[in-house]
This record gives sequence, structure tokens and C-alpha cells, in this order.
Amino acid sequence: MRRTLIGVALTAGLVAGIAATTLSVATPAYQVYAVQYGVLVGYPMMNLVLGADSTKTIDASMMFWVARGGGRILLVDAGFYREEFRKAWKIKDFVKPSEAVAKLGIKPEEVTDIVLSHLHWDHTDGADLFPRAKVWVQRREMEHYRDPKNQVDSGVFPVDIAMLDRIAADGRFQMVDGDSQAVAPGVFVYVGGRHTWESQYVSVPTASGTVVLASDNLYLYENLDRRRPITATFDTLSNLAAQDRMRRLAGSLRLVVPGHDPQVLTRFPMIAPGVVAIR
Repeated sequence: MRRTLIGVALTAGLVAGIAATTLSVATPAYQVYAVQYGVLVGYPMMNLVLGADSTKTIDASMMFWVARGGGRILLVDAGFYREEFRKAWKIKDFVKPSEAVAKLGIKPEEVTDIVLSHLHWDHTDGADLFPRAKVWVQRREMEHYRDPKNQVDSGVFPVDIAMLDRIAADGRFQMVDGDSQAVAPGVFVYVGGRHTWESQYVSVPTASGTVVLASDNLYLYENLDRRRPITATFDTLSNLAAQDRMRRLAGSLRLVVPGHDPQVLTRFPMIAPGVVAIR
């Protein structure tokens, strides 16, 4: 009987070891970077943090994120580049996103996946700069903004919807159905921030712990530190609940990364000008 139990225990241990090995192979520890491609100078804080002082401004960082590992190069958001947006917004120190990734030694055609947190111009417009990437968007987000009446004063523009339709025609478009969905081994997306109709944020496993890339579901560290919802949200309570969830998902609080805070570029080690490693 004792010999049998030992045999069972050894077998169980062997199976557990195999399972752990399989899991480690299936779920790589990604390297995650924030890449700044421009600066929006003097942007009103009240547009980012609900209830902020109406006289305060911030030089908001325009950024996207890169996760590299397991044979994938995955972007979270893709910035913008079309001249109509550049003229309208006067972004300082602008770098075309397809050129900004070169600071990490990445060619545009090497990007395998782009997870769009939402369909606003400054996060979506650059998706067609990466010709081989599969593009991931929440289904409810895409279906809502495909209707022209929902694009009015929304920050979502017909030119970008048409661009995504071309990517779909090329077989590189993937709609995500809801919360806590895997888009790559170990990489998950979550809804509930309500920045747009069905905005999403992303968790990525790294050697330092799980990184949560909030994008515009959390504009600034001030939103998180003071527990203030973002100003541009359909539902302030849902946005606060999403922030609380980000805290729980992240390996540590410092690994929750907001979407436009220039402090991201000073809180993490610099890899190249405008590029930091999230670790």
C-alpha cells in the first residue's frame, strides 16, 4: 500500500512537473516597452482627471507599447501618422510609429500583432503601418463605431474605420468577444474601463511580474493615486472599478502603466530616447 502511494505521488509529481514545463513554454515572459512618438503640449488636466484644477495643464505623452517574447512582437495601440491629424493637433517631437519601433531594432513587417485598446485616432490610425500584423479589437467597439452616427464627436473617424476594413479584407483582423480573453500566450485583454464604447486594457506576463497596460482607461498616475476616474468615460463608477481591477491584476502597483503620463518615461529605465523598459 505504501509503495503504491509513493508510486502515485511520484507519478503525480512527474505530471505536475511536465505541466509546469509545458506552461512555462506556452507562456513566455515578455519584455515590455513604452514608446513615445510625440508630446501634446499644454493639454488641460481637467480633460484627463475628473475634477482636476481647470487652470492646470500637462505635456501629455503620446505613446504606444511593445511586448516582445515567444516569437511575437506585439503592439498595444499603434499611434497615428495621417497628415490630417498632425495638422489638427500640432504634436511636438513627432516620430512616425513605424520609425519609432526602430529604436528597439524592430522593422514594421516584424510586428506580429496589434491590440487596439480603442478606436480613437491617436491609438488606431497607425495600424496599417505594420503590414503583417494581426489587429485585435473588441467586437462591440468595432460594431458600435462602424455606424457613422456614433462617430460624430467621438474621436473615431471614417478614415480609420475604412483602414480597418482594408486590414480585414487582407485577413488580418480579429474581433475579441468580451472580457478576460487571450490574444497571445499569456496576454489577456479586459473590458470595463468605458473610455469608449468597449475599450480594453491588456495584461502581459514579464519576469518582473504582470504588467497592465491601461492605455486611456487610465490616463495618468494621478487617476490611480487619487482614485479619480478619467474625465472621458461613459461611466465613472465602471472606470474606478477597472482601475481597482488593474491593481489586482498587476504584479505590483508600479506595473500599472497609464496611457498618457510623461512620468512613464522617467519611472522606468531608458533603453533609447523616448523608449523605456517596463520592469
